[in-house]
Amino acid sequence: MTVTVKFWSYFRDHTGCEETPMNLADGASLADLHSQVLQQFPDLAGTEKCTLKAVGLDYQDDDFVLSDGDEVSLFPPVQGG
Repeated sequence: MTVTVKFWSYFRDHTGCEETPMNLADGASLADLHSQVLQQFPDLAGTEKCTLKAVGLDYQDDDFVLSDGDEVSLFPPVQGG
C-alpha cells in the first residue's frame, strides 16, 4: 500500500520536502511507518518519542493500522511562547 507523509514545521526543513509517498506492507501500523521515515530521513533521528502523528485530521497512536491512500502528518512537539 502507499500512504502520503506530510512534514510540518522544522521536520520539513530536516527532510527537505513537504511530503513524500511511502510504500508499506498491508497491515502496517503508524509505528512501522515512522520507523521507515526515520530510516529514509536520518536527520529526524532523536524525534521518535516526541513526534505527533495524525492520519487525516485525527491524531493517532503508534498502533493505528494504516490503509492504502492514507495521508499521515508528522509534527514536532508543539511550540509556543
